[in-house]
Amino acid sequence: MSRTIRHHGRLSRRSVLIAASAASLGWAAGPARSAAVASASPNQVRIGFQKSAVNLVVLKQQGALEKRFADSKVQWVEFPAGPQLLEALSVGGLEFGLTGDSPPVFAQAAGRELLYVGAEPPKPLSSAVLVPAASPLRTLADLRGKRIALQKGSSSHYLLLRAVARAGLQWSDIAPMYLPPSDARAAFEKGAVDAWVVWDPYYAATELDIKPRVLATGAGLSSNNSFYLASKPFVERHAGAVQALLDELTRADAYVQSNRKEAAQLIADFSGLSLATVHLFISRRPPSPVAPLSPALVADQQRVADAFEQQGLIPRRIKVADIVWSPQRARLEAKAA
Repeated sequence: MSRTIRHHGRLSRRSVLIAASAASLGWAAGPARSAAVASASPNQVRIGFQKSAVNLVVLKQQGALEKRFADSKVQWVEFPAGPQLLEALSVGGLEFGLTGDSPPVFAQAAGRELLYVGAEPPKPLSSAVLVPAASPLRTLADLRGKRIALQKGSSSHYLLLRAVARAGLQWSDIAPMYLPPSDARAAFEKGAVDAWVVWDPYYAATELDIKPRVLATGAGLSSNNSFYLASKPFVERHAGAVQALLDELTRADAYVQSNRKEAAQLIADFSGLSLATVHLFISRRPPSPVAPLSPALVADQQRVADAFEQQGLIPRRIKVADIVWSPQRARLEAKAA
């Protein structure tokens, strides 16, 4: 028989509620499977993360999920950016992961099977459009005709889209150079591109190492939201585990806020980044508890999706709400049934 997720020796009441919610949404095949399946402890939890994923990195370094999911095999897989992470998630290589705003838009437009299950508050100061210190570019309008490095389908893609629009330019007015962060930095340092759009900690490391000039941050352009996504089968079978993950992530954030020095050291030890880099990018990060998506956040993400569709950068219009997991709505539907 499947073991249920237990917290401090007791079955979590929240897990039971989530399980009932899953059944009401049709996630279980029948009454006999409802609570047992949705609350069952997963055999494995494979987690995709990036160096910027502060809460996940802290949990990894503390071994917190290995303790919370004592009956499961917890695996950690690092990715350079969100598009690569969601590709792995969509083909069954992961159960759970964190990305910025744009990767799930591209994934949904491509018909990938995944669900938004949680989000952190906006971090608009954590990404930027960078130019070399001696660059003649002074305004966003100066990007016309310029070669701009970015990771395709990442949060930097949306930031650049908004920056171009704010400058009164068309996407066709620039020359995007689609490069992963490591290659983009090399091209930026060699002068092979005129600008680079990137997020922390790559932004912070570059800022300290080579002192570029910031042409713009996400402030007033992009909320730079961070989303937790999970494979659809994982959510369907282990709704209680999803809620447990969100709870642990919120606990990790509280630790970061109360123990900044210790948290920075954990992240530096894992990532190989300097402590100065870690402190800089954490300083741009607001308190980041994790919760299911609010209607306002879904609307904000829909604007991201619509912007890509209007420029022809995704093949079709999508409705973000179609792949948003909402335990609260599910509970209300269960009561009304």
